[in-house]
Amino acid sequence: QVQLVESGGGLVQPGGSLRLSCAASGIILSIYTMGWYRQAPGKQRELVADITSFGSTNYADSVQGRFTISRDNAKNMVYLQMNSLKPEDTAVYYCNGRFVGMEHWGQGTQVTVSS
Repeated sequence: QVQLVESGGGLVQPGGSLRLSCAASGIILSIYTMGWYRQAPGKQRELVADITSFGSTNYADSVQGRFTISRDNAKNMVYLQMNSLKPEDTAVYYCNGRFVGMEHWGQGTQVTVSS
């Protein structure tokens, strides 16, 4: 059974940092493209960042230079380091894994940026 479990969300002040983690099980993480998506209230889910099996990364313009995605295949973990957080980063963040025709989602973790 495939599971992606996010952790690390919470309440942070503007300008602060958070590190999200995604623990994967039931898949060979190394062959998957892994990504972080987010969905704010009333908005569509959007890609925040992803990282291929080769380590190539891609970021949304809105987070470029502030967020960093990384992976540790040996530990079956994916991370999203979020710095200089803004109120508009408030959303539920989801871990995603995709390979060929397969796609898996985590249950999401809430990130709230507010003073």
